[in-house]
Amino acid sequence: MKNYYSVLGLDKGSSDDEIKKAYRKLAMQYHPDRNEGNKKAEDRFKEISEAYAVLSDKKKRSQYDQFGSEGFHQKFSREDIFRDFDINEILRGFGGNPFRGQEDQFGGFGNPFSQGRPSHREAKIPPLKKELSISFEEAALGCQRTLSISRNDVLEEINVKIPPGISHGKVLRLKEKGQMSLNLNRRGDLHLLVNVSPHPLFRREGRNVVVEAKIKVTQAILGASIEVETLDGIKSVKIPAGTQNNSKLKLKGVGIKFSSGVRGDQLVRIVIITPKDLTEEQIQHIQFLADTGI
Repeated sequence: MKNYYSVLGLDKGSSDDEIKKAYRKLAMQYHPDRNEGNKKAEDRFKEISEAYAVLSDKKKRSQYDQFGSEGFHQKFSREDIFRDFDINEILRGFGGNPFRGQEDQFGGFGNPFSQGRPSHREAKIPPLKKELSISFEEAALGCQRTLSISRNDVLEEINVKIPPGISHGKVLRLKEKGQMSLNLNRRGDLHLLVNVSPHPLFRREGRNVVVEAKIKVTQAILGASIEVETLDGIKSVKIPAGTQNNSKLKLKGVGIKFSSGVRGDQLVRIVIITPKDLTEEQIQHIQFLADTGI
């Protein structure tokens, strides 16, 4: 008779977590859904499931360790082994019943989980949670990203579409992009917590982008045309004569983009710079203006 520890590729002193992890890995490899028509894989799946049914149960494992494989099988039939198999443990750990529709494969003794117990629905697969860092521009305009995600202990690359207008701290929920249930017929969701990196020039106010523009006193008084950075590149802004400090000028349609097609504006906040280190001539001119009531 085969040693249950050897069946799972483990040593006798292995921890409960090591047993569970080894079983999950092998069960996913040999599950009939992945090996349709493969009798060897089916037999291997039964074998590792029987080993797990014993080693995951403290009392049965104690008996197995005490009497060995031969002595244990003199006391326990295969039906005894599966009769007390804790399906809830698998449901909690792996997110589904790996034997749904496969119950009669284990020796032909019927459903091992129905011995006086109510039937169980498939447990909801917990979402796989990850963080995603994107730039201000990517958040404002949307983008495509390729991410490396570890799902069921396998590193995979997935393509993610970042919708335009997403804000910092939002959770992007991707349906059926998370962990696979052990029976391989369902996949959970992937939740991406979005971290938007600060921008050196821009900040966000709802649908609008705000940027500061520093201008001279003379530009504020007389008016001028200046260039400012936007999400769409450099744009020209007309400063009206008499513009006040902290006033905001609007550039329409170059702000935050949304999936609906609506787009916000860019607000240019004016900061008037007071000159320092004036020449004597400049001071005289300003004094003249002051004397005229300006």
